[in-house]
Amino acid sequence: MTPLAISGGRVLLNDGWDDTDLLLDAGRIAAIGSTHGAPAIDATGLLVLPGLVDIHGDAFERQIQPRPGVDFPASLALADTEAQLLANGITTAYLGVTLSWEPGLRSVEAWRVLLDAMAAHAADAVCDMRVHLRWEACNLDALAMACADIAAGRVHLLAFNDHTPAILRKVADPVLGAKYADRAGMALDDFRALAQRIASGSDGAQDGIGMIARAARAAGLPMASHDDDSIAARDMFRELGARICEFPMAEAVAEAARAAGDAVVMGSPNVVRGRSHLGWASAARLAEAGLCTVLASDYFYPAMLRAPFILAARGVLDLALAWRLVSANPAAACGLADRGIIATGRRADLLLVAAEAGRPRLVATIAAGRIAWLGAAGWGRVGSGAGAARMA
Repeated sequence: MTPLAISGGRVLLNDGWDDTDLLLDAGRIAAIGSTHGAPAIDATGLLVLPGLVDIHGDAFERQIQPRPGVDFPASLALADTEAQLLANGITTAYLGVTLSWEPGLRSVEAWRVLLDAMAAHAADAVCDMRVHLRWEACNLDALAMACADIAAGRVHLLAFNDHTPAILRKVADPVLGAKYADRAGMALDDFRALAQRIASGSDGAQDGIGMIARAARAAGLPMASHDDDSIAARDMFRELGARICEFPMAEAVAEAARAAGDAVVMGSPNVVRGRSHLGWASAARLAEAGLCTVLASDYFYPAMLRAPFILAARGVLDLALAWRLVSANPAAACGLADRGIIATGRRADLLLVAAEAGRPRLVATIAAGRIAWLGAAGWGRVGSGAGAARMA
C-alpha cells in the first residue's frame, strides 16, 4: 500500500485540536506532525476527523427490499450499501440484521443469504462491514443456528430484541398490519395467524435468551439490549453480559444504565430531526446530560455526520466532545481498540470535512489508509502520486 499524507488540516486528536500533518502507511496512522515526503492530500481549511463507527444501522434493508415484496440480490445490495456508507463518512458499520420468525426480509433464509454475501464481499470491501445480529427472542426455531453462527465468528455484535408483542398489537389494524404482512410476503390474515401462533409458543424465549447470551460470551462478543422499557429489564440484560443499552424507552432507564457504566445508544436521526420519530426522549438532550454516550445511524446514514455539528451548535457540547459520540465511544463500546481516535498506530480511518456555517460537507473518506470516497471538492486537493492510495 502506498503511503499517504494529510497535510495542512485542523486535526482532532484525542487530546484536542491541532494544526498538523498526518502520515498514513500500511493502513495505520504512522506519524503525526510529519509527512516524510509522501504524496499528500491538501487538507488546508478542512477538519480532519476520525471515521464514523456505526454500531446500529439497518438502512441497508432498503437496498435488499426497496419496496415490500420487491427483493434484490444481497451482493448488489451490499455493494450499494458500502458506497452509501463511505459517501457518508462511515468507515466501520455494524449492519443490523434482524433474525426473526417472520418470513421474507427478516427470515432465516434471508439471514443465510446475507451472511454468505458478506463473506464473499469481504475480500473487496473497503468499509469494515460487520454483522449486528438483532436476535428476536421468540424465534426459537433458529436458536441453534444462530448460536452456531456466533461460534463460527460470523457475528460481531449481538442485540436482544422482542418485537413480537408490538407486532401482535399492530397487525390488529389493517393499515399497520399491512406493513408487516407485505414485508413478509404474506396475506394479512395469514400473517396475523402466524404472529398469534408465535406469541402463544413463546414460553421458552427467556431460556433462549440465556442460551444465545452464553454463546456470545464464549465468543467474546459485545452485547446490547434493545428498547429496554424498565430498569429491571436493563439489569437483567447486564447480568447476561450486555453492557450496551440501545434506545432506552425511558430516561430513568438511561440514567440507571449510565450509573452502572453501560454505553447508551440513541439515534442520530433523532438529533437531526430534533425529536424521536416514535415520540420518545430527545437524543440531543440526553447526550448533553451525559446519558447518551453513542449516536448511531439507526435508519438514515447521512444523519451521523450531521448530528455532532448540530450538538455543537446547541452550545452545551463542543465539537470534539460531540464527535466522540460517533467515533471513540462506539468503538470502545464494541471493544474496537484500534480505531475511533486519531493517534499513532491506530487504524487510518479519517474524514476530511468542510464546516461551512456549522454545516458539514464531506470532502473525502479514507478507510484503512486508502482514499475510499472523494467528493467533487476533493479532486483538486489530491497531489501527484497520491492517486495510488485511492480505492482500487
